[in-house]
Amino acid sequence: MLVRQGTHRNEKIDRRLAACLAAIAGTLNASAFYAVGFFSANMTGNVSTLSDHLAVGQWLSSLFYGGIVVAFILGATASTLIINAGRRRNIHAIYAYSILTEAVLLAALGCADLWLLAAWRAPVLVLGLAFLMGLQNAVVTRISDARVRTTHVSGMATDIGIELAVALDALRGREQVSEARHNLGKLRLHLYTILSFLVGGILGVLVYRAIGGYLLLLAAATLVVIALNAILRARKVLVPQGSY
Repeated sequence: MLVRQGTHRNEKIDRRLAACLAAIAGTLNASAFYAVGFFSANMTGNVSTLSDHLAVGQWLSSLFYGGIVVAFILGATASTLIINAGRRRNIHAIYAYSILTEAVLLAALGCADLWLLAAWRAPVLVLGLAFLMGLQNAVVTRISDARVRTTHVSGMATDIGIELAVALDALRGREQVSEARHNLGKLRLHLYTILSFLVGGILGVLVYRAIGGYLLLLAAATLVVIALNAILRARKVLVPQGSY
């Protein structure tokens, strides 16, 4: 699910990718909010909060919320640079290596959450996760041609509404059957993603309450397994030209 790109992917591969990485993103976002009271991947909310704080002259807090947005963008930038460099070198598993990079950085962030001084814990955790969520979102956006997003659900909720409307038109005979089937697949993908994000968030809070920052190390280990599995598959399977 981290090797084939774009039109070389099918709905099953996209659903597996969405389920795995959305669950991890939901876990990290919800546990971070539980721990320090900030969302690391909700850029809509963070930009809105930034504008509110700027309007009332709360400059220090504005700087922090602006930093969250910048960290997310920098994560996406770093991910894209890694992917572009890998594709130029014909590295078929470059998307898996990007997720492996996320895992290593997440493990380092988990260590910081466990052992960093309390005064630095919240900003480091939130800004670090924002960077990693930007990185992960860029990976899944590039590999799926923007069909899959895993770190936030606003766009997918909109897409679900659109696909439901198409399905209703199909039931009333106002939409072609072939188009309805295509949209049913997209609806199923978005529902998988949101449900995985939700379940991941619930489990994230419960596990964080039990083991604290070790949750980040557990999530990092899960990403390592996902990435290494894809890297091994890429070495065994001949990928068609242009599918990475």
